[in-house]
Amino acid sequence: MRWQGRRQSGNIEDVRGRGGGGFRIPIGYGRGGGMVRRAGGGGIGMLILVVVLMLVFGVNPMELLQEGGGSISVPGETRQAGTRTGGEAAGEGSDEARAFVATVLAETEDTWDAIFAQAGATYRDPTLVLFTGQVRSACGFADAAVGPFYCPNDQKIYLDLAFYDELRSRFRAPGDFAEAYVLAHEVGHHVQNLIGILPEFARARAQASEREANAMSVLVELQADCFAGIWANRTGKKGILEEGDIEEALNAASQIGDDMIQKRGQGHVVPDSFTHGSSAQRVRWFRQGYETGDLDACDTRTASAR
Repeated sequence: MRWQGRRQSGNIEDVRGRGGGGFRIPIGYGRGGGMVRRAGGGGIGMLILVVVLMLVFGVNPMELLQEGGGSISVPGETRQAGTRTGGEAAGEGSDEARAFVATVLAETEDTWDAIFAQAGATYRDPTLVLFTGQVRSACGFADAAVGPFYCPNDQKIYLDLAFYDELRSRFRAPGDFAEAYVLAHEVGHHVQNLIGILPEFARARAQASEREANAMSVLVELQADCFAGIWANRTGKKGILEEGDIEEALNAASQIGDDMIQKRGQGHVVPDSFTHGSSAQRVRWFRQGYETGDLDACDTRTASAR
């Protein structure tokens, strides 16, 4: 990924090294400010309508999203940072790693700014909180074991950069675009929040059984994968991507599928317990977004999504 020298987002809150036990509540800020203005046209209007049809399942987005967009319970390991090339992963403590995620976040801002503007709406940027070990968000206390996650209550994405070392070493998903995919997936949850999908899920929670909530969680996560694919589509048109980048993202999506994680962890698969989708599903929906670049193509309610 040709990311060096590009704009870096200012929506970064770096609380690494401040101590994990302080129960801090980060205070966010945004580039654009203001509220999102809903519009009837374009794919955003369609997705809001989709919410009504999805209510029958019910879900609690806090339970879904505090698990993270790929919540993988593994301890982090650090490595010495080197010169980043197309396939090298980030080191936890490197300033280069911070610059990388700030650049990826800026690219997502540009993409979703344009998509929202086309629909007559205003995109409000999320804040990316970088932490080490543990952190308190408006969704509660979390540690690095939950993996990256998005909190709709404060519209922030939380990331311990040590996760990228685990993505590379334990989950066999190396490469800078694999890392970019993870962040773009969490931004996808922010988009879901802005267009009204996550609030509707919260109101429907009382109607959901555990099995229904799991099924709904899968649909939410696959849609975030599709949104990440849309971002990759738009970014690719800027000439930023290098050969092998999309394959890195597809491999990461496959390696953090529920079935793959369960096989590694317990030796067998329990589909009814899936909350993020199988490897095949996650690959399919990232590819769907990437190949179409179209919000309308990210309707994961369809029978073929399952």
